[in-house]
Amino acid sequence: MNNTRSAGLLLAFLVSSIAGTSLSFSQTAQATAPDASQLIQFLNRTITWYRELAVEQATASDPDDQFIVYDNRQIADQAVRLAFDFARAQADAIARRAASSRTPGAGSSPTRSQALRQMEDKVDKQYGDTQAELEVTRQKLPGATGPRRQELESQIVELQSELNLTAARKEAVHGMAEFVAGTSMSSAGVSGLRAQIEALASSVPAATLNPANSTQGGGASASQPPGASPAASSGTDVSSIWGLAADVLVLSEKIRTIDSIIEQTTALSKSSRDLRAPFAARLRDLSKRGDELAAQADTADPALLAQERQQLDALAAEFKQTSSAVAPLSKQSVLLSLYQRNLTTWRDTLTARYQADLKHLGTRVGFLCLFIVAVIGAGELWRRGVYRYVHDPRRRHQFLLLRKLMVWSVITLTIAFTLAARLGSILTFAGLLTAGVAVALQNVILSIVGYFFLIGKFGIRVGDRVQIGRVTGEVIDIGLVRLHLMELGGGGFDAPTGRVVAFSNSVVFQPGAGLFKQIPGTSFVWHEIALTVPRGVDFRLIKDTLLGAVTDALVDYRAELDRQYRQMERTIISVSSDALQPGIRLRATSSAVEVVIRYAVDLRQGGEIDERVSHALLGAMEGESRLKIAGADPPEIHLRTDVSAPDATR
Repeated sequence: MNNTRSAGLLLAFLVSSIAGTSLSFSQTAQATAPDASQLIQFLNRTITWYRELAVEQATASDPDDQFIVYDNRQIADQAVRLAFDFARAQADAIARRAASSRTPGAGSSPTRSQALRQMEDKVDKQYGDTQAELEVTRQKLPGATGPRRQELESQIVELQSELNLTAARKEAVHGMAEFVAGTSMSSAGVSGLRAQIEALASSVPAATLNPANSTQGGGASASQPPGASPAASSGTDVSSIWGLAADVLVLSEKIRTIDSIIEQTTALSKSSRDLRAPFAARLRDLSKRGDELAAQADTADPALLAQERQQLDALAAEFKQTSSAVAPLSKQSVLLSLYQRNLTTWRDTLTARYQADLKHLGTRVGFLCLFIVAVIGAGELWRRGVYRYVHDPRRRHQFLLLRKLMVWSVITLTIAFTLAARLGSILTFAGLLTAGVAVALQNVILSIVGYFFLIGKFGIRVGDRVQIGRVTGEVIDIGLVRLHLMELGGGGFDAPTGRVVAFSNSVVFQPGAGLFKQIPGTSFVWHEIALTVPRGVDFRLIKDTLLGAVTDALVDYRAELDRQYRQMERTIISVSSDALQPGIRLRATSSAVEVVIRYAVDLRQGGEIDERVSHALLGAMEGESRLKIAGADPPEIHLRTDVSAPDATR
């Protein structure tokens, strides 16, 4: 009796344990399952991560990068499908829990949905029974003959009609049940969750593909790359500093982009682990509970063995359900790891290229700076050599200008060829630029070219007296584009007029505007005195007397004129022996003889010489009685200072 009571108490305890275990399993499943907001948040994060594939595609410029992007696309497609598979399964689980929570208790009256489900079950059973009976009757028909066959045919027709009617009732009840269930679930937000999931899935093409593809392991695709050929390399020529700098900037931007995608992948992987953690913990608990029950399975009591078997079956069922729910997240975690590994490999490759290009760029820039410093140093040596060995200010200025042009030309060309991607590009650019500049600045260019003609061997320099057109002046400035003259007054007076005249250097190329300057090392000009004497005077006497008077007047200035003559001989290949000697020319008219005397004067003493020559001529005319004719007017002297060199007639 006591044994019977003990067995009964043990059985009651086991039954209550099983009931408690089942209740705890149900409560644990509800506690570990994510809610609707967590699912939507997880899907939104997955979609945002998936759309970064477009950024990867834009970033990939080399064939190797394209293959990585293609591999990542296959992985991402599977990861997205797995995320939506998990979300759909959890939405169905939430719907089932919501339906079970609305199931009425034992003492309450059935609701409309319960009544419809009962009617639906009844109609389904009736439809199945009728269909089974129809099949049995049809099987009897081939072996029946006579009246029996007619009776079976009539039964078949009647059963077919009943089956059609039952099918119509079944369809109506099913439609009503689905409508009521959908309405009740919408009120609880369950069908709204599924609708949101499907709406999100429609925005991602990969989520609407065949879910069976998500069961494939690994992310490396065995198929060929997409039909679109991989993007060609960026085409940046890294043989130049400009190309290296551009490649460094592009690689830096790529590395930042990939780092951002890696961060998003890490965040998504963490979110997936957070969702998977409760399920994994529950699976560990179930495994531990199963090990404990398996360890207790060596008892000989059949009742206890049966109860333990039921518990093990319940644990196996829940383990299978939980593992199937968490399987998509586990597979997604593996895929995200592969995805992140591909991105890390890509980033490491780009980082190695970035460091190599940066080092190469630094080396090239260093050599360029050293070369520029060397050119500047050579220019400085050139400048010191000019100041030390060239004493002529004019020549010194020319050498210094040439030094400046050479130094800056070498530096400019070096930088241009170093920064140019290809020699052809700079030549094309230089040709187009030169053509445009030549058209727009042709006068300026002509003036710059004229500058080098002005400072040539017989060119001008500051302080020279020149004549341009009808303007005579002293050079006060010579620029690359124009020169400036201090205008001097005529009429034998060399005083400044108070005006500065500017001429374009292109005047040397104008055929009608001559530029006159003194021969280098000389400062003489020709003056002319004209007077008239009576016609009856002896011509030879006139020439000898007047020419002798002029020669005597110029005797004090002869040494300076001889020095300038020798300077001309050194400067000019051929000079006549009497080039600076005074000359006289007679021209007879009907009533008198016109005498023209030309003589060279130093510019610095022109007025003094003209005055002395005039006094000498007047004295000679007064002192020579043979040059006087009774009743004739005294001779008039006319001085001209704007004359050219004397001709052959003296």
